[in-house]
Amino acid sequence: MKLSHYAGPLAAAILALALGTAFAQDATKLKIGTEGAYPPFNSLTADGKLVGFDVDIAEALCKQMKVECELVTQDWDGIIPALQAGKFDAIVASMTITDERKKQVDFTNKYYVTPLALVAAKDSDLTSTEPAALAGKTVGAQASTTQSIYADDFYAKAGADVKQYPTQEEAMADLTNGRIDAVVADKFVLVDWMKTNGQDCCKMIGDIKGTDSETGIAVRKGDDKLRENLNAAIDAIVADGTYGKIVAKYFDFDIYGD
Repeated sequence: MKLSHYAGPLAAAILALALGTAFAQDATKLKIGTEGAYPPFNSLTADGKLVGFDVDIAEALCKQMKVECELVTQDWDGIIPALQAGKFDAIVASMTITDERKKQVDFTNKYYVTPLALVAAKDSDLTSTEPAALAGKTVGAQASTTQSIYADDFYAKAGADVKQYPTQEEAMADLTNGRIDAVVADKFVLVDWMKTNGQDCCKMIGDIKGTDSETGIAVRKGDDKLRENLNAAIDAIVADGTYGKIVAKYFDFDIYGD
């Protein structure tokens, strides 16, 4: 039957029911979207397995909520539209909570806090993260992220050439190969990269003051039940020590914040 055959409150009620049913979450299963290209938070192994902090957190939350966890990879640029289209129920992909994103999705409480930081080639004359120090330099950042916004708002306006990349890994590759002068990214991503691929080529310039931001799990607008269940699960894994054990696998410092 077609909704156009009904009028008034009845039509509205049927439409609401239809939309709710289309995106209804299976009570025993939670489908979670992540990027798969943002180590150490989410990445793919050579055999295609998803690994990383976000993956471990997602699986711990599913276990706490007593639901089956299915993880789905999605390119970063399309991750919010894919959530809105019902491809998955939530995004666990190190997504910073911003006012702009709140217009499109709802967020849980934080599950970690990070500042931005800057790395450069080992022989670079850079010693500061201040915008003026980047004048005349080429700075890389992953597109559609808080770090690319910062780079555009501050470094570009101070005279830097900002180059944006589809993935963080591509930005780091260009820095390693000397195609750009520096990369701005979340500190914890850069700390991990410096321990592995970056220690021979590059140096950490430092944290960028005033950029601490909270990372949350995104759900569709109005999906209050799932958001509340995820909040309760986050609180539970922090309280019972599960969260701390996951953090210790990747970092030797606190990332949850106050």
